[in-house]
Parts: sequence; structure tokens; C-alpha cells
Amino acid sequence: MNRILSFCQLAGILAASSLSALAATAPEQQAQPVHYTITDLGPANGSTPGQPFSIRNDGLIAASASVANAWHAMLLFEGWQIDLAKTGGLGGANSAAFGVNQRGQAAGEAETSDADPKLEDFCGFGTQRICKAFIWQNGAMTALPTLKDASGITGRNAVAKGINIRGQVAGASENTTADSTCPAYDPGPTTLQFQTYEFKPVIWTEGVINQLPTSGADAKGNAFNDPDGVVFRINDSGVAVGATGSCSGYTAFLTYLNSLHATLWRHGAVTDLGNLGGVAPGLGNFAYDINRFDHVVGTSGTSDGSFHAFFWSDNTLIQDLGAVEDDVASAGLAISDSGDIGGVSFPADPSASPRAFIRPDGGTMVDLNSLIPADSPLYLFSACSINARGEIIGLALDAQGNFHGFLATPGNRTSDWFDLPPAARAARFEHAWSLVRSRPGLWRKRP
Repeated sequence: MNRILSFCQLAGILAASSLSALAATAPEQQAQPVHYTITDLGPANGSTPGQPFSIRNDGLIAASASVANAWHAMLLFEGWQIDLAKTGGLGGANSAAFGVNQRGQAAGEAETSDADPKLEDFCGFGTQRICKAFIWQNGAMTALPTLKDASGITGRNAVAKGINIRGQVAGASENTTADSTCPAYDPGPTTLQFQTYEFKPVIWTEGVINQLPTSGADAKGNAFNDPDGVVFRINDSGVAVGATGSCSGYTAFLTYLNSLHATLWRHGAVTDLGNLGGVAPGLGNFAYDINRFDHVVGTSGTSDGSFHAFFWSDNTLIQDLGAVEDDVASAGLAISDSGDIGGVSFPADPSASPRAFIRPDGGTMVDLNSLIPADSPLYLFSACSINARGEIIGLALDAQGNFHGFLATPGNRTSDWFDLPPAARAARFEHAWSLVRSRPGLWRKRP
């Protein structure tokens, strides 16, 4: 199966890395980052354990892995792995776990055995089967309900993106309303446009689905009324973040969402977090992660046509985090309860590989590759999730151009540490990145 990878699945990076803009300067800070040891979690496009998506404070990792020519939802923990679809999943071959809580409950997406009558491919597995959001607990995977219209007819497809300590699950669900903003159905490799129906941001509480609003007033007081939306993460207080917008062709990161507003939902009300002066080209504006203090990170377009990671809180509102050194763009993907922020930074040279960044709480954004042993066989590509212990999971590139999942563990600088300038480290993997860019099929499907 062809897969498209995204920032944390690998998707959208090739197009994003070709953009050019002026680099911004991150806020002046004081704290300095620590150094890390790296654990290779295995190939992300081959054998287990596969792609890691999120890590909890106790070290539990939600992931997806290739098993018998299919993708299975997985939990990883200190070298152990649990196949959540081992007993059959929801009837289809493919599944992925995007979130896990400290009680061991996991959430994600899983296809069923039924073909979608409208030939949609909502979860992006390329099979055009109906796909459901699931919660996994006590060894059993259970489908979560989809939205129901006034006549009692339910939508077909849904996806879960996150889960909190209370077992609340967040994601998106189709309804039964034809989406007038969707481009014409075109399953061809250029547009990958399979979507027909509206999809709404939702939270499932004890198995009951609740739709969240996609209309309100933006940060400037202007009214907006978007037909579509998705929740990416939900914290333990039930505050959720994501994006709203209109329908688009498929992208692995935002499914079929043309993301116009980075949004936060609190107590059932929607807040537009604003933007940095524009809409990110090819990506849109979105909030991707939230910590226990309702501090948010995401990505926004800038006034110069680029896009940058942002930080948002009730006190500061939206703040531009800039990019690493002389890079021209960045995307914010992770924030820990300790305030550490991670994501991807993009060099000005479109042929150069993007690189994972870390911005410690009270610190400056730096290339995560500059904080690992110089002889590491992996080049760190994206920082996708950070827990309160400072452990980071993400995607990395080996010298042969293959993607791997990685775990970065904070530690003290040791005697066998060898410094290597970031430019020299990147040059070691220049050929590997050229191999990635030459594989067009890699950027089409996922998870």
C-alpha cells in the first residue's frame, strides 16, 4: 500500500519544504536545552513497531505498525508492543492508534469490512471501506457512534485523534449533509478527492457523541460559519483544539479539511485563536496540541506568505515562535505539561531536509539533531509528542532514505559525546533526503 506521511505521519512535508519566505526570529529566552539519547523504534514504512503518534507521561506510546500487509493500531511501552487489532479490529484490515491515556485506553481509526457506498476514503487507507473511530480498553476495540440527523440516520465515517485521562475521545465524524464546499469527486493521484459529506469536530463522553460548533466570531470579531472541522487533541480537563474550515482534496495531516481557523473548544464554546497574518499555503491554520494548562501550539500562515509554529494561551494570545536559525518556516506539533514545544522546521533550500525542533520552556527553538550524539544513525525529522518527563517521539530518517520512529530521552552529556555542527550533520543525510524526494508514491497515502 502506498502511504502518505505527514508531519507526524510524514504528510505534507515535501510540498511544505519547497516554500520560500523570510525567517522570523524566535522570542529571546533564557533556558537552555538538555541533550538526548536516541532509541530507534523501527521502520515507519515496513515492519513493526512503525509510526509513533503520541507519548503519555508514563511512557505509553500510541502508534501504527505494518502487520501482514496491513496497518494495525499499536501501543508501545519500554520495548513491549500490544497489537490492538490482533483479534480482528472492527472487521477491516487497517487501523491506527493516535492517542492513549495513562489508564491504557487508546483511541484511533479502524476500517470495517463494509465498502463505502459513496466510495469515500475517509481514513486514508486507500481501501474505500467505511472507517470508524474506536476506543480500546481491556483488550477490546469498540466502535464509537457517528453523528445522527433529525431523521435518525447516522453518518458513515469517523476518526478519533485523542483521548484524555477521563476516557473522553475527540476527533471528527461525518454527518448526512452533502458538503457543497467539496471539490468534484476525483480519486486520481493528483487531487485524491473522495469526500462527499460534511464532517464535524466531536467529543465522545462515555460513548455518547457530542458535536462541537464550527461557527462563531474570529479573533478580530468577524463572524465565520465553517461547514467542517476536526479535533486533534483533548486535555484532561476536556478542553480540545483543532481546526475548522471547508472541504478539500485529501491530505494526510488534515484529512479533507481546508483549515481556515485554528480553534479551541472549552465548555462547548469555540474560540478562534487568530493567526500570524495569513493562511499557511498548502497547510492551513490549525491548533495541534494542548497541555493541562490550556497552553496551545499549532501552525499559522504569516503575512509574508510562509508559515510558523505558534504558541497560544489565555494570557499571551497567539505568539509567533519563528523557526530554527535561518530556516524559513516551521510547524508546531507538540507541547508538554512542562511547557516544552516541538515540531518541524524547514530550511530555505527546498532540497534540504526538514528537521525536528525543540523549544524548552523558557528557551529558544533549536534543531533537535544538535542535541543528540554525533554518530547517531538517524536524522531527526519531526518531533510529534512530548511528555512531562521530556521524552520525545517522532519520525527520523536513516542513511538509506527510510523513515523510522524514534524516542528521544533526556540525559546528561557524557564523555563519549562528539559535537557536530548542524550543517555537517544534515550533510550526512543529504543523499537520504534526495532518495525520499524521488519517491512520489510516498506522499499520497497514509497513515
